[in-house]
Amino acid sequence: MRTSQISESGNRAKKALATRFLPPMGIVSPTIPRKKLQSAIFKSEFTFETRSFPPIVTSRKTSSPRFAVTMKRTIDIVFSAAGLLVVAPLMAVIAASIKLDSRGPVFYCAPRAGKMGHSFVCVKFRTMINNADAMKGGLRSQNERKGPFFKIVRDPRITRLGRILRRYSLDELPQLWNVLIGEMSLVGPRPHPLDDCQFYLPHDLRRLNVTPGITGLWQVTARRDPSFQRNMALDLEYIERWSITMDLQILYRTVFVVLQGTGA
Repeated sequence: MRTSQISESGNRAKKALATRFLPPMGIVSPTIPRKKLQSAIFKSEFTFETRSFPPIVTSRKTSSPRFAVTMKRTIDIVFSAAGLLVVAPLMAVIAASIKLDSRGPVFYCAPRAGKMGHSFVCVKFRTMINNADAMKGGLRSQNERKGPFFKIVRDPRITRLGRILRRYSLDELPQLWNVLIGEMSLVGPRPHPLDDCQFYLPHDLRRLNVTPGITGLWQVTARRDPSFQRNMALDLEYIERWSITMDLQILYRTVFVVLQGTGA
């Protein structure tokens, strides 16, 4: 088959996919004009990831040097493995305290949007009452963040112990396991809940090009900023400027941010 025929075939496939686009896992906002989305896909501003069904739409991948990517993964494995060993006694104390503080499981496991939009189970210590997810819809009118973010400072679902754990980000410690198995990285954009991702605009999808992280540029720069646009701008800045040195700087700054107790 000639190159021109292959190219034409690919264009027809793009048109067909754009026409039949399904918003899997709520990743793409239903408010995006169909023609705008189709045009973006056809112009290769976004690509279809078809390894799972339904297919998902993401923006063009950002290329990085292979050595740097391998180094980042190596750091993730070494630091997360060492971290799990070091904090194991603390995690045992936290687990016992959660059981004593309120009814329900020790861990909160929820689906999050990972790299290329693939869903994964993010593990945290439970900081809310047992039926917190069922109450989220009824509390959306009280949302204090702007855009897809959902956050209430005095969230009635948070337990007494949960407030302490969140203040010092101790609820995030189990995510070291997510890092160890490759679903997350130590540094990267935070993984958003699937129901929040449905409010993404097309250009927001670029944050799904990289592996989500436990901490990131937003956490050490504008953690208390309620603006989703500010969060997105910092996430995209991280993706564009990423380097191993930048990751190490963010990890260093994260230590001081955590010790300040400025968590939600």
